[in-house]
Amino acid sequence: MKDLFRFLRRFVRPYRKNLVGSIVFNILSALLNVVSFALIVPILEILFKINTKVYEYIPIAGGMSLDDMVQAFGNNFYYTITQFIQTHHNGESLTLLILGLVLVAMTLVKTGCYFASTAVMVPLRTGIVRDMRVKIYDKVLSLPMSFFSKERKGDIIARMSGDVSEIDNSIASSLDMLIKNPILILVYMTTLFLISWQLTVFTIVVGPVIIWVMGNIGRKLKAQSLDVQNRWSDTMSQMEETLGGLRIIKAFLAEGKMSSRFVRTNDELRKASNRVSLRQALAHPVSEFMGTALIVIVLWYGGTLILGNNSSISAPEFIYYLTILYSVINPIKDFSKAGYAIPKGMASVERIDKILLADNNITEPENPVEADSFQHEIRYNGVSFSYEAGREVLSGIDLTIPRGKTIALVGQSGSGKSTLVDLLPRFYDVSAGSITIDGTDIRNFSLKSLRGMMGNVNQEAILFNDTFYNNITFGVKDATMQQVIAAAKIANAHDFIMESENGYDTNIGDRGCLLSGGQRQRISIARAILKNPPILILDEATSALDTESERLVQEALERLMKDRTTIAIAHRLSTIKNADEICVMHEGKIVERGTHDELIALDGYYRKLNDMQQL
Repeated sequence: MKDLFRFLRRFVRPYRKNLVGSIVFNILSALLNVVSFALIVPILEILFKINTKVYEYIPIAGGMSLDDMVQAFGNNFYYTITQFIQTHHNGESLTLLILGLVLVAMTLVKTGCYFASTAVMVPLRTGIVRDMRVKIYDKVLSLPMSFFSKERKGDIIARMSGDVSEIDNSIASSLDMLIKNPILILVYMTTLFLISWQLTVFTIVVGPVIIWVMGNIGRKLKAQSLDVQNRWSDTMSQMEETLGGLRIIKAFLAEGKMSSRFVRTNDELRKASNRVSLRQALAHPVSEFMGTALIVIVLWYGGTLILGNNSSISAPEFIYYLTILYSVINPIKDFSKAGYAIPKGMASVERIDKILLADNNITEPENPVEADSFQHEIRYNGVSFSYEAGREVLSGIDLTIPRGKTIALVGQSGSGKSTLVDLLPRFYDVSAGSITIDGTDIRNFSLKSLRGMMGNVNQEAILFNDTFYNNITFGVKDATMQQVIAAAKIANAHDFIMESENGYDTNIGDRGCLLSGGQRQRISIARAILKNPPILILDEATSALDTESERLVQEALERLMKDRTTIAIAHRLSTIKNADEICVMHEGKIVERGTHDELIALDGYYRKLNDMQQL
């Protein structure tokens, strides 16, 4: 229960008014329920002519004790009924009718309060689910890139969809029961004590055995539910991999293999779900059986006392007692249902907390410096970096990038080029050394202003399922159509945009799937041009293009690079021959640096790369 209350403190706080409203309406509903059932006693006594006592009116004075006041009120109630019966024709029938109408009216008000107590909880329930999804999404946006290198995308999607839905179906739906049932149990048990404390003590002695039996069924539900959610994540991850690799699956005729793998994963999910569902299905019949057993035991014990004339209550009062006792069993059964449902939800809470409570080592400084402009140079000072402890990807990098110059990074795959570039916008933080811009450590800048100085054009153009206009203006506020068109013209993109069905308002499909590789890259360049950053990062921007597309993209890049500080990662050496400095990387270190001609003359790593590409 500690975990549950910790969860509620985190997510229920904004909906305290709904919580208070639910408590108030539930108290009213419970009290009205007790009072309405209390009318059964006089109805039965009148109907069967059990009560022959003659009542005298007792004035209620201020100095009376609470017990005397209750007795006086009950006495005066019966006095009023007997007087009404005696002074009216068919008084008994008329009294029954009036009491019945009062019972109907009270039931109407009671059910209205019951509905209101549930209605005020609906915004709380839906709000919790919405808040959780928003928190997960915002956390995903804020987490460092290192987190996602260890997690599967399908698993993260499953946590946001399946796990949040499970929390909605189990914990959020149980909140009403968790508020209502304690109130009902407290009111009903108090009423039972007032009717007959002897019978209630006997009930309390027998009750815990029944509660223990019902609670024992749900002990393993959390572990089993966690297993179900993990297998659901495996299923979602496999679906995500299939959608991403559909072309390869079809090309290698692997549909059968993938289908068998998916069927196997789903069979495991089905078996785990069966175990949870069967255990949960056991809740209602067991609680129904044990509740009936409790009623029968109390009926036997109380009936024995009444038949032996040893009871402190009359037969109608005993029926009223049984009615209230049966009413208290329903909240206990609902509690048992919540006891089965909540462990399932807590298993999902545990899974989403792996995202919500994940550490983010890319933090904002306490007193951030705003990077207003870039005047002089970027400097890597003895930079080392490791994704995992004991395994360096970069080692002792010293590099100066003057403002307005183009620096190219070349080398074999895995030499650390992309990692070196990813450290600049703080996608990762250095393990040792520092990176400075105009002498200020980049860890002292606010992330927004630091990344605002940079524009990226990657090997894979990352576009969104939106229009040309919205993709080009992505991350840029208040851009005019004239600015967007100007950026597209510089990127050699305006002509093919205008040839599309709706021009700049044409949707480009998922990840730009309706465009060619060269067109996607030119939209990506137009986006960078519109942002107009002083620092430009090019990560193999032309390596995946055909010759014609490469020429158009290279022209656009040359316009984009003009008067900007550029760091370019390249596999095709022809695209960086004119760089101001070329750094050759090997096993996490810069082993050569200089212009194209200087590096050719060195006859080292760069010369070998150049000769292989010439060949």
